[in-house]
Amino acid sequence: MAGLFFDEALLPQGWARDVRLTVEDGRFASIEAKASPNTGDEHHRIGLPGMPNLHSHAFQRGMAGLAEIRGSAADSFWTWREVMYRFVGRMTADDIQAVAAQAYVEMLEAGFTRVGEFHYIHHDASGAHYSNIGELAERIVSAAQATGIGLTLLPVFYAHAGFGGRAPEQNQRRFINTIDGFSELMSACRRAIAGQQGAVLGFAPHSLRAVTPDELATILQLDGACPVHMHIAEQIQEVDACVQWSGQRPLQWLFEHAAVDRRWCLIHATHATPDEITRLARSGSVAGLCPITEANLGDGTFSAAEFCDRGGVFGVGSDSNVLIGVSDELRQLEYSQRLAHRARNVLAGASASTGRRLFDGAVAGGSQALGVASPGLVEGGFADIVSLEAEHVALAGRSGDAILDSWIFGTSRSPVDCVWARGRNVVRGGRHHAGDAIARRFRQVLRGLLSA
Repeated sequence: MAGLFFDEALLPQGWARDVRLTVEDGRFASIEAKASPNTGDEHHRIGLPGMPNLHSHAFQRGMAGLAEIRGSAADSFWTWREVMYRFVGRMTADDIQAVAAQAYVEMLEAGFTRVGEFHYIHHDASGAHYSNIGELAERIVSAAQATGIGLTLLPVFYAHAGFGGRAPEQNQRRFINTIDGFSELMSACRRAIAGQQGAVLGFAPHSLRAVTPDELATILQLDGACPVHMHIAEQIQEVDACVQWSGQRPLQWLFEHAAVDRRWCLIHATHATPDEITRLARSGSVAGLCPITEANLGDGTFSAAEFCDRGGVFGVGSDSNVLIGVSDELRQLEYSQRLAHRARNVLAGASASTGRRLFDGAVAGGSQALGVASPGLVEGGFADIVSLEAEHVALAGRSGDAILDSWIFGTSRSPVDCVWARGRNVVRGGRHHAGDAIARRFRQVLRGLLSA
């Protein structure tokens, strides 16, 4: 079996020299350090595990940059949301698939090899059900298949416009489901991913403002083992509304009414008290951080230093996809903490390298959140690999952890060279093999949407 040979690769136990990997059926069949290359092996200088992207709304890639014009009132997440509603209201199923494919190409070119698609568009533009309730989920699966990215599909249960079961608004009509409809949607999603190697199905109660306590308890019984993702405590207004409704803050309410454990990923958790940070860390659930989107929307800053000090598990996601980049998310995460604490290398912890701590943490936490049992370059695990361009000027003379520090903090042009997702080479020379065709279709779709 021909293999991949790296002069230097990051294994779970640390950096290793002369690493030879072989792949079978999308997984690592063997990994050997201090090896010699076999005839026919493909040779690269630097090898890294692929990064999981634990939170994406792929369709929002099409509106990147369109909400950067200040309105007559002070802008916030809530005014941004109105722009998003108008944009999604125009999209056809074909449009959604084309935009998702473009987002997934960009993720792969950035070094993300699996995406958690927080999929909440279920109906047509009028709010009517498609004859196939899983139509738009199938479009997401098709986009993942076309690009080769690993997929954890997270169909979203969204029923209300606010706490206490407030009736949904007209501009939320494409998202809304009943319990029975969501059960049917889950069945359709299982069928949709059945033919995709390595695909994982989870589900996502959208947020405490979008589900009632009874609805949350019911959907949590649909599957007792799969990943569960939920937006929570992203905005101060959301926290205040939750207190008004229940007398408790969102995280406080959730911990006291649901068995939050390792299969959960709590997205954002931006506005958490010290006690909530401790409970979140102790629960074993993943804090799903989306630093670029959180900065873009003005959400606030997660207490990452305190969370990590308590042993908390985190991963990163590109969320609104306003900008897609592994190093960008990790850099923004660390820089947000530097600004908050007025200190440097805040998240390095016991490691001497901030980049290594960020990278290792996001690989482990993102994999847990997306239902991947064996993260990193390990025998039996998914063959998700990224090679870096060793001749990139920012990596000159670097080895070991200095590679990660320089990639994350010292590059503007990405050094990602090749990417393999489940053993399939999808990016070479920094370009996705189908990127040009997918970009042409994306441009065509956007011209139509923006001229409507």
